Amino acid sequence: MRESIGKRFWLVSLFMVFWLQGVIMTVVALPVMAGQLDHSPLSGWAALGLGLWTVGLLFETIGDYQLAHFKSEPINRGRVMDRGLWRYTRHPNYFGDFLIWWGIFFAAVGEGTWWTAIGPLIMSFLLLRVSGVTLLERSLQRSKEGYAEYMTRTSAFFPWPPHRQL
Repeated sequence: MRESIGKRFWLVSLFMVFWLQGVIMTVVALPVMAGQLDHSPLSGWAALGLGLWTVGLLFETIGDYQLAHFKSEPINRGRVMDRGLWRYTRHPNYFGDFLIWWGIFFAAVGEGTWWTAIGPLIMSFLLLRVSGVTLLERSLQRSKEGYAEYMTRTSAFFPWPPHRQL
């Protein structure tokens, strides 16, 4: 980046890297900031949020563990992980992250703070269309043998029973 931009690198990186990330972090954190201002007792929304957050954390943790175990066995080198959570979604980690952000939103939502849904909406968009699933899928289709076939039977994001092969 430094070489391609040249002398204006410091200015471009200030805006495109640091300020852009700062703005995104602030918007994504809006539910947390608004939730800290709400002093009402815990609600059903908070219970829903805690439940989503917990399931999301479990998805990320279990998915990471399963993938690490799969990759640790030499026989699996170059193969596609399609067991455990990976049988139901090609991206259990991203799905778990998605649930965590929505869980935070619901746990923090209060009277008049529904507008803070912009935070998890942006994270959902980034996970599904920008830096998450879309970016990784392009790379895996080119580099992993059998990944295209895995895509035909396994849900991209939301966990779902595998499609039957004819």
